[in-house]
Amino acid sequence: MPGTSLSDSTMVISAKPVVLPAPGRGEDLQVRVSAPATGGDLPVVVFSHGFGWSMNGYAPLADFWAAQGFVVLQPTHLDSRTLGLPADDPRTPRIWRFRIEDLKRVLDGLDVLEASVPGLAGRVDRDRVAVAGHSWGAQTAGTLLGARVLDPDGVPGEDMSDPRVKAGVLLAMAGLGDDLTPFAVEHLPFMRPSFDTMTAPALIVAGDRDDSALSTRGPDWFTDPYTHSPGNKSLLTLFGAEHSLGGIPGYEVAETTDESPARVALLQHLTTSYLRSALQPGDTSWKAAVIALEEDPNPLGKIESK
Repeated sequence: MPGTSLSDSTMVISAKPVVLPAPGRGEDLQVRVSAPATGGDLPVVVFSHGFGWSMNGYAPLADFWAAQGFVVLQPTHLDSRTLGLPADDPRTPRIWRFRIEDLKRVLDGLDVLEASVPGLAGRVDRDRVAVAGHSWGAQTAGTLLGARVLDPDGVPGEDMSDPRVKAGVLLAMAGLGDDLTPFAVEHLPFMRPSFDTMTAPALIVAGDRDDSALSTRGPDWFTDPYTHSPGNKSLLTLFGAEHSLGGIPGYEVAETTDESPARVALLQHLTTSYLRSALQPGDTSWKAAVIALEEDPNPLGKIESK
């Protein structure tokens, strides 16, 4: 892929729902598979949606990545509005763990998922796998990169990283749990991440107007995953962006408070460039994209790396 320019003209083929058996989950796992109609040695992105969404969301990213040569796998987590779990469902307190298991189940089920799209068999590169996610999905994806959840005494929980995952894109990912609002402390005890062991390469994306109701800190809370994780990370701060980062959950969706096609287009190109370079040694897409943003007279964001 080195030197390949970005183009959204590639035909994309999708299959949904592809169902993976999930004993003990209460619902089998539904997955949407999207892939370019042509090309071989295709890298994989497993995407974890934000609270309430499903495999049908995030078309501005999923469809774009697929058009750029990635196989995009989107599971529907148990918190999805499409499943309608009641708040008192006994699985609710453990949904954050089911989410992580969902991503691993997708990786375990690559043979089934690959076979679900006509003509995709034999075209997937199993050695080039990334995870991505937005909001709660970013925390879910981050655990596969090495992030952990602290227990009530501040002791890191189990290591749920996955060696099959080589890199990540973490969009609007919650920061440290020290500054949670009382509601978040009571209802979201798993939002106490530790990034000390999140060693895999990742691009963290934060909006500088993303003022979360779950934290007393303000928008800089979303930069914690970059600040507090070990090296080989990049941070993209989007100017004027709120939690939807310009509208990545979907086109014209109600929860987008900062609709910006230009911001979404920038995210499409930067995340694609990052994933290409992270998964393909020698690829210069990311370096070129960083320079282009630095030289833009009216940039929509800034990038720092370590």
